[in-house]
Amino acid sequence: MPEKDLDVKTDVIAETEGPQFYQAWKALEPDGETTYHLELNNITIHFFDEEWDEFLKLARKLTAEPAKGSKSHSPHKG
Repeated sequence: MPEKDLDVKTDVIAETEGPQFYQAWKALEPDGETTYHLELNNITIHFFDEEWDEFLKLARKLTAEPAKGSKSHSPHKG
């Protein structure tokens, strides 16, 4: 595959400017699929479309609920 075909178009969705660097960005892969990436300091989480949609649902729930401290309210035991 020629190098030109390996170019991946990326767009930053959002980022922070504080002392901790967080960034969300998306990439249009050579096969036409869009992937999403969440960088949290030295951790990067990669998502496909369906996974990104689920993550956004979770993020919306987190921002809609007032902060209740650091204890988990999840019904899942871990």
